[in-house]
Amino acid sequence: MNPSQAGPASVDRALDLLEAIARSPEPVGARPLATELGCALSTVYHLLAPLTARGHVARTPEGYVLGPRVPGLYRSFQRHAGIDARTRGLLLDVRRAAGAHAYLSARRGGRIAVVDSTAAVTADGADPFEVGLDHGAHATAHGKVLLAALGRSARRRYLDEHGLPRLTEHTITSPDRFEAELRRVRAAGAAVSVGETDPAYTCVAVPLADGSRALSVSLPTERFRGRRRELTRVLARAARHGFPAASE
Repeated sequence: MNPSQAGPASVDRALDLLEAIARSPEPVGARPLATELGCALSTVYHLLAPLTARGHVARTPEGYVLGPRVPGLYRSFQRHAGIDARTRGLLLDVRRAAGAHAYLSARRGGRIAVVDSTAAVTADGADPFEVGLDHGAHATAHGKVLLAALGRSARRRYLDEHGLPRLTEHTITSPDRFEAELRRVRAAGAAVSVGETDPAYTCVAVPLADGSRALSVSLPTERFRGRRRELTRVLARAARHGFPAASE
């Protein structure tokens, strides 16, 4: 790409660059970024300049990192997602009652994301349900709950775009089987995913009253056996307390 090129392609490349910096576990140099993005080093420098000037990226002696503008964007995101002190308190209550990490997920803009959790941020990515876009929502309990709440045509559009990729040997990849699974979710008012995203983890979820968000917990599968009803009760009780509404 010509460094002076403007328009959607340039915006896409700038966002690719920002996401590459965010994914890196440590500060990253311009040359490795150019290699990862498959573009010229001059293009990377051209895009880094405005990102750095606006505070989305910062340059350190070790390389580029996310900048001081990012926390403010995340706080705005939390506000739009209806996350406040009360929400955080309810998530922590679920964490204590279930003895497992709690998550709040949402369906917004045609996508599904985990918007908050009680799990600590780790450099090794040990948490299979970390905050952010969920590219394997069909294999998670919260994703099943949110997809089950959609009308058939809206759900079909989502699945046409994202598919049912196999993440583990337990992932449901058949459209007919997945529809049957969602019927069970609607009937039960809760969803369970045992090893469908990560063989070692199980998650349980219930919908919130607004239908566009879900409350869930995850724990190692070896600790899940015999606890399905208990965990579902904990989640249902918390959901009834009424989470603050998300902004539309």
